[in-house]
Amino acid sequence: MNPYNERMEQDSSAPIPQVPLEPGDWYFDGPNMVFTAQYLLKRGTCCKSGCRHCPYGFAAAPVPTKPED
Repeated sequence: MNPYNERMEQDSSAPIPQVPLEPGDWYFDGPNMVFTAQYLLKRGTCCKSGCRHCPYGFAAAPVPTKPED
């Protein structure tokens, strides 16, 4: 098992620490601010939001698609 996931399971109710942003921590994709793995690692915990660059191995559930007729 991924050691990061073990840490998350131990205390999932703990608040996510606030870490100041630095160059390389984020970028814009259209109107969306996207955090990089560099920043997410600095935070030290997974937020379980399905972040694009999640270094903790969390994958969001796929968005269901409408079947074609």
